Amino acid sequence: MNAPSSGFVAVWEFTVRAEHVAAFRRAYGAGGPWVALFRQSADYCGTELCVDPANPRRFVTIDRWTSPAAYRAFREEQRAAYAEIDLDCGTLTESERLLGEFEIVT
Repeated sequence: MNAPSSGFVAVWEFTVRAEHVAAFRRAYGAGGPWVALFRQSADYCGTELCVDPANPRRFVTIDRWTSPAAYRAFREEQRAAYAEIDLDCGTLTESERLLGEFEIVT
């Protein structure tokens, strides 16, 4: 039997260019363009921006949504805006990778 789930997260890892750490924090933090875009959806539940204390250039974001379907629908509906912000923020990082998409188990 599967445990019931309550929500969904997408987890991304970034290595930020040393000269752009402050700009990255602004762009990916609570007041940045990513959160502003995501807030357009009633299914968005928040983002956590985390930094590795052993490596201040390594960050993860945890984007919380009501469901995988809601996340995917939003990505599709906002494909152009998502791509524009991704392009604008691309110069801030050396690398970016999706660590995974997870359903929250309660």
